[in-house]
Amino acid sequence: PSAPCQSSILFDEPPPYPFYHKGSIAFRGFNLIHQLLLLHIFVFCPYNYSTMKFFAASLLFGSAAALAPESSRRELLGKTLAAGAALAAPAAANAYFVPDLPYAFEALEPYIDAPTMKIHHDKHHATYVANINKAREGKDEVPILDLMADALEAGPVRNSGGGHYNHAFFWEEMAPADVAKKTKCSDQLSGLIDKSFGSMDEMKAKFEAQAAPGAVFGSGWVWVCVNQAGDKLEIVGTPNQDNPLMKGVKDEVMFPILGLDVWEHAYYLKYQNRRPEYVSNWWNVVNWDKVSENCAYVVENHAGVPVEG
Repeated sequence: PSAPCQSSILFDEPPPYPFYHKGSIAFRGFNLIHQLLLLHIFVFCPYNYSTMKFFAASLLFGSAAALAPESSRRELLGKTLAAGAALAAPAAANAYFVPDLPYAFEALEPYIDAPTMKIHHDKHHATYVANINKAREGKDEVPILDLMADALEAGPVRNSGGGHYNHAFFWEEMAPADVAKKTKCSDQLSGLIDKSFGSMDEMKAKFEAQAAPGAVFGSGWVWVCVNQAGDKLEIVGTPNQDNPLMKGVKDEVMFPILGLDVWEHAYYLKYQNRRPEYVSNWWNVVNWDKVSENCAYVVENHAGVPVEG
């Protein structure tokens, strides 16, 4: 027949083909599947890769259900939602993820610009997370902190896992400038700074010297760490996505309480080649309350600070 289909989007009126008469198994089966797909698209999620996987499973089982005998049709239709949900779900329920920022992208202006924050968080950090999930596929999921100690011997964990931990740590230690200026070092942290460096100003000067291009050449991080004994702070530079929690990076494992990303992607849109300016401005958004919490945790537990994601 050449007549066009006149049915509505939910097939309230069947097209003029005998196979689709309103009382047929095929019509009822396809009508149900069609409605399930619409429900999934408009209610549960946007049109994305997961939706496409749900389509595939639904059409596979739903088509079989529409054409199957009455005795088996209900069973096949029941499998439609189960298969779609299974395919649309993440590969692992506990897979690593990029944590939300605790502030808006523009909140650290004018010291760190919104475009840099968005690209840094949504693109760079997301790439590290995608790669560590791929590298760990099929393995038991453990907190990313637990992978740091042996990361140098674990292939992709060194860069991708280190990148995830470092960035998740980094976002949490900053705050908008008007908030950051109201934060302060705890007595414990102040005492360790004075003992280790002489004063806060001396600590900042040594940190900025370590963050200079000549000290961390190319890409890397600069950290304030508590030593193994828990009685002294040290400033440490690491290349790429290494951190002081990794065995072999330094003479001994140390526990970061403050860290700064000096990869160009962290500052280049605003500062270009002026890394020292980026570093000195960054102090304006450091949340000393959070750094103090990190210090207290490390001294008490002799372990790295856990991160979200």
